[in-house]
Amino acid sequence: MAFPELLDRVGGLGRFQVLQIVVLVTPILWATSQNMLENFSAAVPRHRCWVPLLDNSTAQASVAGDLGPDALLAISIPPGPAQQPHQCRRFRQPQWQLMDSNATATNWSDAAVEPCEDGWVYDRSTFVSTIVTTWDLVCDSKALRPMAQSIYLAGILIGAAVCGHASDRFGRRRVLTWSYLQVAVSGTTAAVIPIFPLYCLFRFLVASAVAGVMMNTASLMMEWTSGRARPLMMTLNALGFSFGHVLIGSVAYGVRSWRTLQLVVSAPFFLYFVHSWWLPESARWLLTVGKVDQGLKELQRVAAINRKKTEGDTLTVEVLQSAMQEELSGNQTAASLGTLLHTPGLRLRIFISMLCWFSFGFTFYGLALNLQSLGSNIFLLQALIGVVDLPVKIGSLLLLKYLGRRLCQASSLVLPGLCILANILVPHEMEVLSSSLAVLGLGSLGAAFTCATIFSSELFPTVLRMTAVGLCQIATRGGAILGPLVPLLGVYGSWMPLLVYGVLSVLSGLAALLLPETKNLPLPDTIQDIQKQSVKKVTHDTGGQSILMSTWL
Repeated sequence: MAFPELLDRVGGLGRFQVLQIVVLVTPILWATSQNMLENFSAAVPRHRCWVPLLDNSTAQASVAGDLGPDALLAISIPPGPAQQPHQCRRFRQPQWQLMDSNATATNWSDAAVEPCEDGWVYDRSTFVSTIVTTWDLVCDSKALRPMAQSIYLAGILIGAAVCGHASDRFGRRRVLTWSYLQVAVSGTTAAVIPIFPLYCLFRFLVASAVAGVMMNTASLMMEWTSGRARPLMMTLNALGFSFGHVLIGSVAYGVRSWRTLQLVVSAPFFLYFVHSWWLPESARWLLTVGKVDQGLKELQRVAAINRKKTEGDTLTVEVLQSAMQEELSGNQTAASLGTLLHTPGLRLRIFISMLCWFSFGFTFYGLALNLQSLGSNIFLLQALIGVVDLPVKIGSLLLLKYLGRRLCQASSLVLPGLCILANILVPHEMEVLSSSLAVLGLGSLGAAFTCATIFSSELFPTVLRMTAVGLCQIATRGGAILGPLVPLLGVYGSWMPLLVYGVLSVLSGLAALLLPETKNLPLPDTIQDIQKQSVKKVTHDTGGQSILMSTWL
């Protein structure tokens, strides 16, 4: 490969790469905060109907006797599930007979009740405000809350498709800069918008730009780093997501108003938009699309930052044209989505990669998206997700080094699948064992994310890499949208959702074994590079078989 040699001359792991890590990974923390934001901004506090005896001072003054709030609540709100005050119904008239100590359920069960005609009263001890309290997304309107989350996930799906193709056409840095600006403007607007449909629209725009941030960050880091250092760089990128969980848990703990929280996690992107102009475009992409002059400037700039200015000065347009002759020749196959789907070797790679990413999104988001359902301190739980994720992703770096990409990808999907399936057989009384299997499974899925990020980037040539990564992101978000719906299958048996999650995870892990190993191989730039790698593999395998046969003979 020509470009790895050029990259080694200007520095494939030096000061520039360190600065790039800092500049690119910091926004990832806040992008993760956007993804997890609605665990807090859309939290559902305890609530009940507004009733005059409790919430109108004039009505309270007219009550004879010294009745406390609990007594007034009992005669105004019927009991709901678990004998707690009903959240969506109230008595039409106060049921004074319930004050009688001999009163029974029949004293009120036949009493006329009505919906919360005058609105709701919310418990604001945990959150000052959420989108639920602002737009009353409870009772008959409670479906609007998950709809807002689905719209956000759909935005990431659409953004992955659009940004992947746009990055291959217009460049990584340009799309990344635009994505920063779009997150900043759309997120800030969502924080002040007074209408729920418009809030969903701007959150959709935030999500589509977040997809561009995540994809182009990974691509720039991969394409400016030498082969052996790529796993380290991508692991550091993955750690940005882990720290992002800790960040949003901490920020949300201190900021309990959803509008302020939305503003806090969006405003930093204005700064990232400004400093992104410092980032160099991917020289690999520039040379691949024939922009040799600009590619030369970027290589010389990186050489200067890495204190290899002398080596950078020796590079000329003629040197680059000679070194990248194959990439710049007019005979290379035009790269398009059709090429990706119709080239036999690439078609198998993209289908299996999409299956692995779909399985990750489907299983992870299906099991761990709604923190409130766990009945814990959601601030602490959100932070702990990131803390537990840190050693898992660091460990995956060692696995990538010693096991290779293919085996690491397969094992990181099969293991959580087996843990989920094993949980079907665990009795409900054995909570410790059940929790241990769940933690092990979710931890392994964290490793699957790291492995898939590196493996997918190495499987496809530069001219199609962002298109392929975009399709993989679409698969992930499709899984994320469908995964939370699987618990609805629980009506057929409590084991059914776990069976679906587990079987899909195991099958996708086994399918990953069909992919070629890319450990220690240079990044392919063209489709011809992929074909050459396949020829070398076949030749190597044939040679090995010949040696084996001669040994037996």
